Amino acid sequence: MKRFKQNIESTMNSEKNDSFLSFFLYILSLIYGTILQFRAVLYKKKILRPERMPCKVISIGNITAGGTGKTPVTVLLAEMLDTHGIKPVIISRGYKGKAEKTGGIVSNGREILMSSAKSGDEPFMMAQRLKNIPVIVGRNRIKSGHLAVRHFNPDLILLDDGFQHLKLKTDINIVLIDSSRPFGNNHIIPRGMLREPLSALSRGDIFIFTRFNGQNLFSHRIIKKFAKNKPVFTSCHIPYIYKIINTTNSNLQADIKGAGAVAFSGIAKNEDFLETIKGFGCSIIKSFGFPDHHPYSDKDINTIKNTTKKVHADILITTEKDYARMDPNISWTVPLVVIGINISINEKASFFKLILSALDN
Repeated sequence: MKRFKQNIESTMNSEKNDSFLSFFLYILSLIYGTILQFRAVLYKKKILRPERMPCKVISIGNITAGGTGKTPVTVLLAEMLDTHGIKPVIISRGYKGKAEKTGGIVSNGREILMSSAKSGDEPFMMAQRLKNIPVIVGRNRIKSGHLAVRHFNPDLILLDDGFQHLKLKTDINIVLIDSSRPFGNNHIIPRGMLREPLSALSRGDIFIFTRFNGQNLFSHRIIKKFAKNKPVFTSCHIPYIYKIINTTNSNLQADIKGAGAVAFSGIAKNEDFLETIKGFGCSIIKSFGFPDHHPYSDKDINTIKNTTKKVHADILITTEKDYARMDPNISWTVPLVVIGINISINEKASFFKLILSALDN
């Protein structure tokens, strides 16, 4: 089963159509894409109507599966709005959290009310980072929206990963596109990484290219084709040391350069994390890559610990998202370095001015 899953993942990332599996997944993607387009037409023709909240709603989403930077962009925008005197509430699905189906309040802005196992890793991470900004989870975004209005009476709802959620009326759709691989192999799930046909980009109001490297002219042409005259911004990921566990050395942050590290992560793109670590000057002795949102078992932790001892590593290094899923009371034999990610949006002032202008309208 594990090998079959790996074959599917490999096919989803491949541009070749030279196997029965790729052909089979392609047929499934055609069927799925047709269903999605039919649903979009029903909303466009107003046969199906989205529900409107009594406050403004901004969606931050993407068109591909996997990490594009939705969580750090949501955090950044929430902080910008709060600083400007606009009171937001964040609503997230809480993927793979125990409260995903039932919904609930992760944070009221003053204290965290759920464990990461219940809320899901990304909502818990946002709740840890943000003060005075409530975070709510639930698969049913309309139910979560009413919960937000009832308990917090917000000026605005930030819908994390909400681009495909057509049942809830949004005032602004912010669409993130990963510059490193914008649309995967241009096929829809399950043959590729697209969550919808590229024509869905026409619903976007503002586009942000994340991990921007100054190229990707093809991607810009795609945006212009499906979303003419829509504003496009660029951004870059800024990794930083979020915290260091199990150390009394206040200078360790400066001493990480050259340290022998065992790295582990369970995110959408583990290979990107390894590249990030190299930027800190660490020497990666051994790495463990787990599936996205992977729940760490005692066996996983013991394997990581034993490997660290076996290879005589100086430090362990992981992501903020992974750390959110782990028991904070784990006793590590060497310092655990937790890497967080911030987003820097080029022309941030213009971006925020555009947001405020759209909200006024």
